[in-house]
Amino acid sequence: MIGTTSAWYLAQAGHEVTVIDRHDAAGMETSFANGGQISAGHAEPWAKPSVVPKILRWLGREDAPLLFRPRADLAQWLWGLRFLAECWPGRFEHNTRVLSGLAAYSRECLKALRNRTGLRYDQLSRGILHFATSPADFHALAHHAEAMRVLGQAREVKSAAQCVALEPALKDSRERIVGGVYTPEDESGDAHKFTVELARLAGEKGVRFETAEIIALDRANGEVRGVRLHNRTERADAYVVALGSYSALLLRTAGISVPVYPLKGYSITLPLSPADARAAPTVSLTDEGHKIVISRLGNRLRAAGTAELTGYDRSVNEVRCNAILRRIGELFPGLGAISTVDRWAGLRPATPNNVPIIGRTRLRNLYLNTGHGTLGWTLACGSGRALADLVTGRKPEVEFRFLAA
Repeated sequence: MIGTTSAWYLAQAGHEVTVIDRHDAAGMETSFANGGQISAGHAEPWAKPSVVPKILRWLGREDAPLLFRPRADLAQWLWGLRFLAECWPGRFEHNTRVLSGLAAYSRECLKALRNRTGLRYDQLSRGILHFATSPADFHALAHHAEAMRVLGQAREVKSAAQCVALEPALKDSRERIVGGVYTPEDESGDAHKFTVELARLAGEKGVRFETAEIIALDRANGEVRGVRLHNRTERADAYVVALGSYSALLLRTAGISVPVYPLKGYSITLPLSPADARAAPTVSLTDEGHKIVISRLGNRLRAAGTAELTGYDRSVNEVRCNAILRRIGELFPGLGAISTVDRWAGLRPATPNNVPIIGRTRLRNLYLNTGHGTLGWTLACGSGRALADLVTGRKPEVEFRFLAA
């Protein structure tokens, strides 16, 4: 998604664009089956003071929302230490302000793109309801909503009855809904469908998509001289690395280090029959206690969550997927008879503070658009448009901490 939106906005700015992807279609990795939320009203990092005691409680739990699997990998340990440093008081507020501006801008860019092109991707503009099933979690959500107003995010605190009125499918939950917060301007949609459709439109506008495995970046005299493939070198005036979690690996070949590390996430997708559809939600939801997001995607229901630091392993952990599936059965008992479930795992390209890395590197023709973590869908259009402005030599419309060589 990040690479495709970058290509689209670069082409719109008048550049001749070639996209090199190891897959023969767009959106086949992290964008393939994510949680579906465009959550500008909830754009904030995972790293905050309150998460540290939770991490300690979660140690050793295979179904924990955040799981650290120690490896003989220096990058993993450095990332973890930097994450803890971002949990210091004051860092969360700073990072949230940075993310909020880009997220709001990106949401407007997405709306403009949708209106201009007619893109359809099972989108719903019904907001996001972040609910709690324990009084302690609801109190924390309500208190947090007040704090977020100061940081520019408007969140409406809702009672249990108001939550059920917003999403009637919650009325049958086996665990009582205590309350929640609601962001009416947020949206949901299928990131993969969006990426595939935007790639098709970009192709019609002249963007060239090429399937190839990238070996390295060749550099000399302070710039990139080419992208080395198996059988040749591709050359250009400027280069954009938007390889998600793999950005860090490729950039090492050019002598550049970035704090991007894979944060593995899981999702399940349930097909909905006409009867199932009546029992399934249409408002996108976030379950505070279980750290699960839920989105209606046409005749499917997607539920995603958990974060696992386990390197570049993309295998599907049945225990973690089944924990998400169990929770869906508790919240929506009417869906308990569904036996066909698609399980998926993907690698989010995470920075320790969840703030993406966008802009020009010390190599004068090399640009980055990576490290979006859990907010790739939310930040995709704004990041792509800002990146195109930077490559073109224009000042982006949004205030953000862009890389500056």
